[in-house]
Order: sequence, then C-alpha cells, then structure tokens
Amino acid sequence: MFCRFFLLLQTKKNPIKQLSMDWSKLITTIRFGQEDYHHDSHDTRSEFQRDYDRLIFSAPFRRMQNKTQVFPLPGSVFVHNRLTHSLEVSCVGRSLGHNVCIELSRRHAELSGLLDSVESIVSAACLAHDMGNPPFGHSGEKAIDTYFSEGEGSRFRELLSDEQWADCVHFEGNANAFRILTHQFRGRRAGGFVMTYPTVASVVKYPYSALCSPNKKGKFGFFASDKDSWKCIADRLGIPQMRDVEGRLIPDCYVRYPLVWLVEAADDICYQVMDIEDAHKLRIITFDELKNLFLPFFTDERKKRIEETLDHVADRNEQVAYLRSCVVGTLVDACVEVFVQNEQQILEGSFTGSLIKRTCPRIANAYCHCSDVAVEKIYRAQEVLDIELAGYKIIYMLMEELIRAAFEPDKAYSRQLLQRIPSQYDINAAEPYLKLQAMIDYVSGMTDVYALDLYRKITGMSLPMI
Repeated sequence: MFCRFFLLLQTKKNPIKQLSMDWSKLITTIRFGQEDYHHDSHDTRSEFQRDYDRLIFSAPFRRMQNKTQVFPLPGSVFVHNRLTHSLEVSCVGRSLGHNVCIELSRRHAELSGLLDSVESIVSAACLAHDMGNPPFGHSGEKAIDTYFSEGEGSRFRELLSDEQWADCVHFEGNANAFRILTHQFRGRRAGGFVMTYPTVASVVKYPYSALCSPNKKGKFGFFASDKDSWKCIADRLGIPQMRDVEGRLIPDCYVRYPLVWLVEAADDICYQVMDIEDAHKLRIITFDELKNLFLPFFTDERKKRIEETLDHVADRNEQVAYLRSCVVGTLVDACVEVFVQNEQQILEGSFTGSLIKRTCPRIANAYCHCSDVAVEKIYRAQEVLDIELAGYKIIYMLMEELIRAAFEPDKAYSRQLLQRIPSQYDINAAEPYLKLQAMIDYVSGMTDVYALDLYRKITGMSLPMI
C-alpha cells in the first residue's frame, strides 16, 4: 500500500505522458443509464441545457438552500448558503466555458460546433458540484468520518474490505455528488439523474477511489460501490487511467476530464471572493481590509480606474459589489488564458495544480493572500466555529442512532426510528457495506434544519404539545 501511494505521488510530480484525449469523443449527448436509448426530441433545448434544467428542479438541489456554506444560516443579515453559492458558481462557470469556447474555436475551427456545448456543460456541472455535501459542511463530513474511525462504527472494520472501509473513514462530498447523480436508489429509474456523460464527468474533481487517492487531503471522486459507473463513463469518453513512474496503469485512478478544471476554477473564484464579501457584511472584516485584499489583483493602471469609480459611489455595499465584480472578472479572464495555453497538457492529463495557481504571479499571489486571511479571520471566526461544533455533534449522534437501529432492527426503538427513513434507502440490504451506505445516504442528504429537528426529536429536546 505504501509503495503504491509513493508511486502515485511521484506520478503527480512527474506525470507520465498519456495518450491525448479527443474533444470529438469527450463531448457527447449520451446519457448515463440510457446508453442504448435514442429518441427524436422536438425540444429546442440542447441536451446539456436539459441537464441544467433537470438539476434546477431537483429535490437535492433545492435542499441546498438549507445547507451551510461557511457562516450559519442567516438571521437578519443574508449570507450565502449552498444553493446561492452553487448558482453563482454556475454563472461564473458559464462565463469560463463561453470564453474558452471562443478561444478554442479559433484554434480548432473544425470543432467549433462541438465546442459550443462547453458553456452549457460547465454551467450545469457547477450547479451539481456541491450536491453531495452533508449538513453543516466540512464539519458534517468530519462527523461521518470519525463515527467510523473513532466511534461505535469502528466495529464494522472486520466486516468490510479495505476499499469499503476507506469510503467510510474518508467520507467525501464530491464522491457523494457522483453517487447522487448516477446511483439507482430504490424505486427510482436506472441511471439516477440520467445526465449526459460530459456533465457528470465535469463534476468529478478527484477521479480516483478512496484507497488510491493521490490527493494530499485524501479526497476522491467515487465510492467503491460506484466505481463501475465511473469506469463506464471514463471508457466511453476516452478518459485514461493514471500511470505510475514505470508506466503501469493504476487501478481505479484516472486523469481529470478536461472541463473539470473550469468547474473547479469557478468554485475557487466564488467561495474565496464571496466568503470575503460575507465576512464584510457580518463585520468580521472592515471595508478597508476588504479593499486591501481585492486591489492587489489589478495592475496599477486598473487600480487607478477602480479608485476613480469608488470615489463616485457613496453606497458602501455598492462599492463592495463593484470591487467583487472586478475581481471575479479578472480571475475569469486569467483562468481562461491558462486553460487555453495549456490545452494540450490538459488533454494529455499532465497538467497539475489549479488554473488559479497557474495565473500570473500578481493574481496568484493576491488569491493566496486572500486564502491566508480567510483561514485566519473568517474560517476561525466564533460564529463559524460554533456552527461547526454543533453540526459535528448533531451528525455524529444521528449516525450512531440510525446505524444502530439499522443493524438491530428487531428492537422496539429501532422499529420506530426506521419508520422515519424514506423507502428509497435500502436499509434492509444484506451486505453490511450497502446497509451502511444507505444510512450515510440518508444523513448526508439532510438539510441543516432537518438534521437539527431530528436530533431534537431523538434526544427529547423537541416534544409535541400535549
């Protein structure tokens, strides 16, 4: 295991040149779960626009309005939640995709009609990128992990394979998003959301399993139960597996689908810039601090024009909005330039890092400074830490109670608790791993409010009026 991980790290530093991916194969309208089904549609929307609309009207997408982004769900001051964040990421992703399409169409005139779809694919994938996140954000992920690694869930280790156990102790929202989009839950149709292959592939930021993840933070893109689904998509789109330093294929480890870089960039742009804007609204940072964070993104000439505009705007919120829009526009242009310049490396799977980190030093350094300040002053703010502590406790306890009930279904209390679980979750699965996954599916799909309400009911803190 150690040797394999070492080889993966070496591959990341000195990647073996892969056979180049092909845009004509990477962009297809085939839908997952309907590979052999073809029909004539009178719908004037493209298949990728249909993906976007299907996501917008879905229940998992709507539930994100009650899931924490960074700050607690708003009281008198409105800040971003998972839904508003995803909408903004989709908007930025659309701009990135549109600009990349223009630049690549100039380079590949014969593919211009095909590349026109990039904008819609990236926009739709951005909508879905956070759909797998549990309640209370990263605190919820940590609670699921530690239930297995440190709590009562450790008793299941002997019942699971190494691959299955890795899924449990490293719960990952990105892998869960892929599962939501592709898994056939009970009573539902095959193929999950039945999305196009390119849209689904664009969501998978970490295209490898938990057991062989080369990511420093252990992030991965698909659970053991869903790896065949990913292999089906990767094979059809021509996404190659990664290779070790000796050129051997690494099982369950693939290079990124090219448009993932744009989805990731849209997410990076939005969460960093919008978190700073939210922090200003909540008076965690001052306007001068915000201004000093944003102005370094620009050249001296651009700074001068921005300062002149600010002098003519009296409203503080409008000043912040203007600065934010200028930063977002600058980052979009810079990321498009990096993507287009490195198109061949991206298609070969040899591009590393992120688009933002590969921008010019001025922009990359300004972004890194924003990240450092965000960690110090925003993510460690008391209101953020408080919601993380509470969220951790809530999710951990729900995992304990629900999984105990699922594995001891004949007890009176278990029967009562299990009646609350929707039929789409296979709580009676014969295999322990699948039963555990059903419980994780249920908990991770909750909103913050629903999880808190169930926690109160189970603990007796919220009793009906007598």
